[in-house]
Amino acid sequence: QVQLLESGGGLVQPGGSMRLSCVASGSIFSINTMAWYRQAPGKQREMVASVTRVGDTNYADSVKGRFTISRDNVKNTVALQMNSLNVEDTAVYSCAARIFAGRSYEDYWGQGTQVTVSS
Repeated sequence: QVQLLESGGGLVQPGGSMRLSCVASGSIFSINTMAWYRQAPGKQREMVASVTRVGDTNYADSVKGRFTISRDNVKNTVALQMNSLNVEDTAVYSCAARIFAGRSYEDYWGQGTQVTVSS
């Protein structure tokens, strides 16, 4: 019943910016950590950024200083602001969240959104 839905992906030029958003819906009682992952063709999925319920953040070394993760605990949303994008950032970006929906905490995933950085 819990669903995560991403939005904001698309095509962007090198050096440009893009903002991804994700909303969690359904029978949600509490959300712990929320995060963004990405996976490029032929490569392993990696965590891009995460943010805890109280606002502690963690970033992959490759995006530090360029990406910013934020969340709204009232709206159950998490966003990823991506600046100074380069071609290496091209990947499918997925939203993930650890959610208590009445029985136990479980990890949920969105469907993913394509981000293509190209000139």
